[in-house]
Amino acid sequence: MAITTVKETTPAQRWGLLVTVSAGLLMIVLDNSILYTALPRLTTDLGATGSQSLWIINAYPVVMAGLLLGSGTLGDRVGHRRMFVIGLVVFAVASLAAAFAPGAWPLVAARAGLAVGAAIMMPATLALIAVTFHDERERNIAIGVWGSLSTVGMALGPIVGGALLEAFWWGSVFLINVPIAVAALAATLLLAPPNDPNPDKRWDLRSSVWALVGLVGAVITIKELAHTPQNWTVVTGAALASAFGFTAFTRRQRRLPEPLLDFAIFRNNAFSAGVLAAAFAMFAIGGIQLVTTQRYQLLEGYTPLQAGLLVAAIALGVVPAALLGGAYLHRIGLLTLIAGGLCLATVGTILIVLGAGSNLALLITGLIVTGIGVGAAMSVASTAIVGNVAPHRAGMASSVEEVSYEFGSLTAVALLGSLAVFVYSFTVTLPDGAPARAGESLADAVTVAGQHPGVFDAAHTAYNQAYLVTMIVVTVVLGLGAALTGWLLRRHSPGTAAAAYTGGH
Repeated sequence: MAITTVKETTPAQRWGLLVTVSAGLLMIVLDNSILYTALPRLTTDLGATGSQSLWIINAYPVVMAGLLLGSGTLGDRVGHRRMFVIGLVVFAVASLAAAFAPGAWPLVAARAGLAVGAAIMMPATLALIAVTFHDERERNIAIGVWGSLSTVGMALGPIVGGALLEAFWWGSVFLINVPIAVAALAATLLLAPPNDPNPDKRWDLRSSVWALVGLVGAVITIKELAHTPQNWTVVTGAALASAFGFTAFTRRQRRLPEPLLDFAIFRNNAFSAGVLAAAFAMFAIGGIQLVTTQRYQLLEGYTPLQAGLLVAAIALGVVPAALLGGAYLHRIGLLTLIAGGLCLATVGTILIVLGAGSNLALLITGLIVTGIGVGAAMSVASTAIVGNVAPHRAGMASSVEEVSYEFGSLTAVALLGSLAVFVYSFTVTLPDGAPARAGESLADAVTVAGQHPGVFDAAHTAYNQAYLVTMIVVTVVLGLGAALTGWLLRRHSPGTAAAAYTGGH
């Protein structure tokens, strides 16, 4: 078995461990969104191109998502406590490298190193909770807190980044990870249960490589399609590589006696609904934060902190909804919290669209309502995933959980970020004499606007259109998510919402 029962712990040990693994998780999630407010300054200081800027953001979720499935199974083999410790060390070292990166591509490489550390420790955070909390009510609350941190961390990332940039240079957004990692490491050695490895558990590196090839190929395809003009050689090559990677991964899983991903677990509707809820929620949060922070910093003159505080309105809705959802799951049930939450988030994004033009109060209200909706869904997505697999598949389930988070964030940046660039470059009408690069991205337009009258107004009009199109896409995706998860959970009653570790349907 991957995870076995350990001796009973005291409440102080259990909740202390929850704080410890939550600190590790918070670092991981913050690094997904902390660059949204730092990106304009970072791009200027490093002289990064638009493509490099997107890779600085995307290198992290791409590499992490590609490695997560394998790291969960590896954790079953070597022990989740050991994996958490190793991940903390790698994450801290990579944070130092990122903070002092001399250029754009070295920073991309350091971000990839951060992703390796995050992928190593992330499944261990949930697995350690699973083996420490034996009481079902306590476990549901602990997993609810864990799940809500993924949403809260995404929402707080722009605030933390903006606050640091008010006083320090851009490298501080990475350097802050080091003392947190050191404190979490010390607490792990004191509070975590003994390491419980299973040497008989097989680990397959090749599967992780194929998954990574598939994801990287997909991201390159999306980015190049959004670039004007498109390089069809790159598009074709990346699309073929992506299809090959995902096909090879799928075929290998079906041949392995102990696959990294057993597709049979998706036959459990509650499990599948939890995976989809996590992905849809993170897609919405990531997309909204990315385009909103860029719009209000570059077009409306907001400081990084002001832009971060604006999108943090999502957190005002997430926090209470996430805490209440985890505590009352046994009464409310998965259907109401997941499908109903995504439906409410859809209403919130409609309010954002209506308020995006000139009604800031309506936009903020939409952000809060969206946060309430995704917070409700995220509070129980983890319980739906981990609580509907057998104990020996806990590591696999934890990895799938994390992949769903990262895939949601990854597709938000890759798809919505590229969509915003595409709509902007397609609709912008530059005045005569303006440099061509002003039509490639909003950041380039703002850079040259001072020397070329009329460029800023043209960029403002074009990006407003891009912003509305992007938010409409988010609204449609959330609506589809609400309908799909509602269908999957249509027969799921509140009494069976938290059937943890029964593996039952």
